[in-house]
Amino acid sequence: MSTKKASPVTPWSEAEKHLSKSCPIMKGLVQSAGPCTLAPRRDYFVKLCQSIFSQQLSTKVAKVLFGRFCDQFPRRTPTPAKVVEFLKSADEETVRKTGLSRQKRAYIADLAAHFASGAVPTRRFARMDDDAIVQSLIQVNGIGRWTVEMFLIFCLNRPDVWPVDDFGVKKNAQLAYGLKQLPGKKELTALGEKWRPYRTLAAWYLWRRGDGQ
Repeated sequence: MSTKKASPVTPWSEAEKHLSKSCPIMKGLVQSAGPCTLAPRRDYFVKLCQSIFSQQLSTKVAKVLFGRFCDQFPRRTPTPAKVVEFLKSADEETVRKTGLSRQKRAYIADLAAHFASGAVPTRRFARMDDDAIVQSLIQVNGIGRWTVEMFLIFCLNRPDVWPVDDFGVKKNAQLAYGLKQLPGKKELTALGEKWRPYRTLAAWYLWRRGDGQ
């Protein structure tokens, strides 16, 4: 006699159950993609540097250029202090080969300065709510709300982030729910209400749909 194997318990199991109960379409996305694989990261500075590098570039090109940037540092790990030093001392040709435009160079320098000075309160992030973290990071030139939302999702794993300005979320919500046009901020906000307090997972499953899952 066969018995049905129990689903594995993961850090996101409760959220997955909640989404699956919200509507048949989201239940299908959860079943198709399987357990959420989001896991917290501690390399805050590196990931924010990478976000700045990725602006207005394809994923492939951004990965190559950011790799060249990382090659300039011990163990290929840029730190705030080392980045400040590099940007001050490196010749223009070396900086240019990393793909940093004049504007992005200024953005990276400002990010490094904020981290080096302690203006970005990373040690308090665990005790801060999402909006407080957004406000602390958008003080850095080149970092907007969308970038911080990605940071909240992929680094801090905050469970209820709903990036209503993200094209991937909008496009896959349109396709999954058969909407006639790309949903606006108001429509997407309303759609997300059923997924509180786990809207991060809803976004993740919509992105996975776009990955062909």
